[in-house]
Amino acid sequence: MTDIVNLRHARKQKARAEKERLAEQNRALHGRSRAERERDRLAADRSETFVAGHRREKSGEPDESDA
Repeated sequence: MTDIVNLRHARKQKARAEKERLAEQNRALHGRSRAERERDRLAADRSETFVAGHRREKSGEPDESDA
């Protein structure tokens, strides 16, 4: 014979498991130390500066075709 399942309890348990999964994902994404955040920010700034330095047209300068 099978067990009787209360659907309300099953729904609530499923919702709790989903919330826990989302919380775990957020902890992994946002649970970093200050040093890790600073390191990532500096790396992003460095790469943005590198890319900006290698652009053909500098931002803020008018095109020669506009003159």
